[in-house]
Amino acid sequence: MPAITEKPRVTWEEVCARRLDRHGLSSPLEEIKLPEITGMLCGVHAQVLSAAELSIGLRTTRAKREDIHEALWREKSLVKAFGPRGTVHLLASDDLPMWTGALSAIPLSSSSTPRDPASLPEKTRLTPEQTDEIVEIIADILRHEELTIEELGEAVIRAAGPWADDRVVPAFGGMWPRWRLALPIAGIRGALCYGPSRGRKVTYISPERYLPDFQPMDGRTALSQVVKRFLLAYGPATPQQFAKWLNVSPLWSVELFKAMTRELQPVEVDGETAWVVAGDVSFPSKGPHGIRLLPYFDSYVVGCHPRDRIFPGVAAERALSGGQAGNFPVMLVNGIAAGVWNLRKAGRKLYITVEPFAELTAIQKRELADQVERIGQFLGGQPQLTIGAVTTGAHA
Repeated sequence: MPAITEKPRVTWEEVCARRLDRHGLSSPLEEIKLPEITGMLCGVHAQVLSAAELSIGLRTTRAKREDIHEALWREKSLVKAFGPRGTVHLLASDDLPMWTGALSAIPLSSSSTPRDPASLPEKTRLTPEQTDEIVEIIADILRHEELTIEELGEAVIRAAGPWADDRVVPAFGGMWPRWRLALPIAGIRGALCYGPSRGRKVTYISPERYLPDFQPMDGRTALSQVVKRFLLAYGPATPQQFAKWLNVSPLWSVELFKAMTRELQPVEVDGETAWVVAGDVSFPSKGPHGIRLLPYFDSYVVGCHPRDRIFPGVAAERALSGGQAGNFPVMLVNGIAAGVWNLRKAGRKLYITVEPFAELTAIQKRELADQVERIGQFLGGQPQLTIGAVTTGAHA
């Protein structure tokens, strides 16, 4: 690492302003393609696909929901796959080798996401050899066809044998077969990704449908790239904050940062040390500004830390769920959670209720109205804004 005599000093306001810029939240990301936006954000959480679509759309001025569907299912420049924390994300297809390489290199445990199947009780677990076998079977099956979970299960059990059908995995309303323990492992290793829904049913396909020469990247190289991508979008940040974002051991994260000493650089944020990519020490001179409405699980609120600065005071009570971010749609004011909101659809009508935690100025109300109008444009509906109490609970 080049000799650095003194850590650059930055303020929280400068950090916040830079994050807003890089997330397309201070001004829309013009002339940037949808896959580039998802890449800049380190993926977009897609547990609620409509929220993921809105997260991307609100960072542009012209994109519509149909454009994201086009990128996902026709162009295949976006892919719905396993991303940070082993959860479903929209990713740039070209980033899939990086993500599968990185996620496969993260040590699994009984508390990781996904869990290590070998760490479960003896009657439930999969051995490492069984896990490898199931993952290989899934990869081979999906190279040739697009299947629902039921169809995939039948094919896996035919190939693996009766043991894969043992009903040992607790599930909603019953028990799942043993092979299902390997499904998320198959996702992070790149044996499968999500295809277009068939009615109400999810389908799975091979990543090779998106990238014909698909291969996961070398683990160490991939992890290095993920750390740097994270710091570009969410930095300055600490190894512990990276660990929380990726749902990995803080000690493991500290060691990873140490191994990247030559690629990273410390800075001082209001007296506290955090990290950026080496040389990435330029910050905006203008402070954070503007109002933005962010949907469920938006990348900005999930990835930005410290939590107490992003969610100060009443925001921690109203916009977090057990300390976890993303479970409520959030109104940002100058980069800080300052309200919650809700969207209810009725035909083409979009009823949007916003509950600010403090009185809005006339200028802020106009900015809020602009955001509501943009939501209407993206969704192709007629928005109606109400400023008042939001009674909707947290998303699971």
